[in-house]
Amino acid sequence: MPEADEPESRTAPIQIGAAGQALAVGQARAGRTRRPSAAVAIHAHLRDQIVQLVRIPGEPINEREIAALFGVSRTPVREALLQLASEGLIAMVPQVGTFVARIPANRLPEAVLVRQALEEATARLAAERGAAVDFAGMEAAIDRQVRATEREAIEEFHIADEAFHAAIAAASGYPGIWRLVRRAKLQLDRYRRTTLPQAGRLPKVIEQHRAIMDAIARHDPDEAALRMRAHVGALVADLAVIRALRPDWFTDISEEAGP
Repeated sequence: MPEADEPESRTAPIQIGAAGQALAVGQARAGRTRRPSAAVAIHAHLRDQIVQLVRIPGEPINEREIAALFGVSRTPVREALLQLASEGLIAMVPQVGTFVARIPANRLPEAVLVRQALEEATARLAAERGAAVDFAGMEAAIDRQVRATEREAIEEFHIADEAFHAAIAAASGYPGIWRLVRRAKLQLDRYRRTTLPQAGRLPKVIEQHRAIMDAIARHDPDEAALRMRAHVGALVADLAVIRALRPDWFTDISEEAGP
């Protein structure tokens, strides 16, 4: 029989990841001082862990452990898991269990096409804006990537990578495009983290970023778009190799049948 939910604690602090912290800051700026709900905080925490591969594909999810970690009943945990399942990050298998979803390899090329279309546009628009472009954000992001490479700080490198692409969207005059990109590339982000530890991968990304920025600085829209297209397209060039290294992390079906 299903176990009854325990009473939700009102005193235990809720631990949240980067996404949850961002949500809390946004609420404060909007004049709302209350904390995110338990379900929102748990969703943000687990989403960060799954995307960052702290929780690897196929790993079982224990509702009771998560509830104990957050000091809440299992109800908000289930709410968070249902949301993650709708995003393709969790596989809930009846009579078997709940698992971190495997990376859908057959969906990655589609995600790349969407990202290429959006980011080619931002690169082109940024180059067309000419003197109106502020390069400080792009240059700072590349500098952070260089320092992260020297320290072999993979997660810092990824954060700086996000900042670089967001800076280009801002330079295009349409910063909201980056929000669309982020929604479209959720599974791609998981895959990207499997590629960054490859030997020579980090310097290659930095070189590509500099080429994109240089084309924007020269006010060459065609070259900027071409460089961006090649940069984003390179993400799946090594898909077969990466998948061979971690075959248990990937799947070719849209709906998971098991862990």
